Amino acid sequence: MRVAMATDAGHPGRANEDFAGAVPCGMVLVDGAGGISGADEVCHHGIAWYATRLGGALLGALAEDRSLRDVLAEGIERVTDQHRDTCDVTHPISPFAAVAMLRFSGGTVEHLVLGDAVAVVGRAVGEPVVAHDPREVVIARSFEERLRDVPEGGDEYRRLFMELRARRNSPGGFWVAKDDPRVVDEAVTGECPADDVRTAALLSNGASRLVDTFGLTDWPGLLRLLETDGPAEVVRRVREAEAREGVATDDATVICRT
Repeated sequence: MRVAMATDAGHPGRANEDFAGAVPCGMVLVDGAGGISGADEVCHHGIAWYATRLGGALLGALAEDRSLRDVLAEGIERVTDQHRDTCDVTHPISPFAAVAMLRFSGGTVEHLVLGDAVAVVGRAVGEPVVAHDPREVVIARSFEERLRDVPEGGDEYRRLFMELRARRNSPGGFWVAKDDPRVVDEAVTGECPADDVRTAALLSNGASRLVDTFGLTDWPGLLRLLETDGPAEVVRRVREAEAREGVATDDATVICRT
C-alpha cells in the first residue's frame, strides 16, 4: 500500500486552509473554513491554524483504541482550549472545518465524515462506499441564490452570510467541527472489511467537485483515476473545469491510499 496526496490553494495570496496527513493506521483531511470580514478580530490565529492544529491532533490519536467519534470530540476540545482564552471561539465567524477520517485496523476500514468533505472506499467487488453529508450543500445553495446579486462586503451580504452561519451546528442545519465536541454525534460513520478494500481516498469539497459539481466522472471513475494518474491529476482536472465553467476556485485537496 502507498499513500499519495495533492493539494492546491484556491485563492491567490491566501493560505491554503486544507490539511491532509497520514499515519500507518489511517488518514485525515480537514477542510478549514471561516467567516467574513472581521474574522481576524474574532480569532487572530486564522483558519489555516485551526485546520492544521485539528488535523495534527486527529492524526496523533488515530492509533488509540477509541471510536472515531471520540477521537474527533477530543480533538475539537483540545484545539478549542488552545485559543479559548485569546479568541472568541463561539462567535459565528470564528474558524470551523469539515473533517474526514479513515482508519485501517483490526481487519476493518472505518470512516467518519463531518461536514462537506468526502471519504471514498473502493471495494474489490461492488460499488465504492461514499461517505458524505449533503446538509451543508443543500442549505448553502439556497443562500447562494439570495447572494447572487448582492454586492460582496456590504451590509446585506453580511446579514445573509450571518444568517447562513446561524444554521451551522443547530437542529435543521448543518454540522461542522468548531468549538463544541458534541457535534460528533452528527458525523457520518461506517466500516467495511479490510480484505474487501482496494483503494481509499479523502477529498475536500474543492476536489470532490470533479464528481459532485461538474459530473466529469463518477466515484468508481475517480478511484480509477487515482490509481492510474494519482491525486494531482484530479486537482488538475478540477482547475481545468473551473476555468472552463467560470466557477470560483476553492482549496482542493486529495489524499489516497492505493
